Amino acid sequence: MSSGLGRLLTNKYLLTALAFFVWMFFFDRNDIPQQISRVQELSSLKESEKAMQTKIFDTRKELELLKTNPATLEKYAREKYMMKKDNEDLYVISIDSSMVR
Repeated sequence: MSSGLGRLLTNKYLLTALAFFVWMFFFDRNDIPQQISRVQELSSLKESEKAMQTKIFDTRKELELLKTNPATLEKYAREKYMMKKDNEDLYVISIDSSMVR
């Protein structure tokens, strides 16, 4: 039994492979935990890119509507910048989130 263990410990290929895996896992600049974190970061960035692409598409569509449709432009100005006509009064109602149940 001990001779089998002794053979494994003196096997130069096994020791070389073991040393390689230890080096790659703990000491190398591009070690395994670093690679895992990079893969996770990459997937997070890809999701963020998809969200940004959707946002860009929606913004371009809204811009095109603002350029071509005067009614949309007026609605946008009223909602976003609280603009009003000269003969109108504007009332802003804000709801306190602590009061809503």
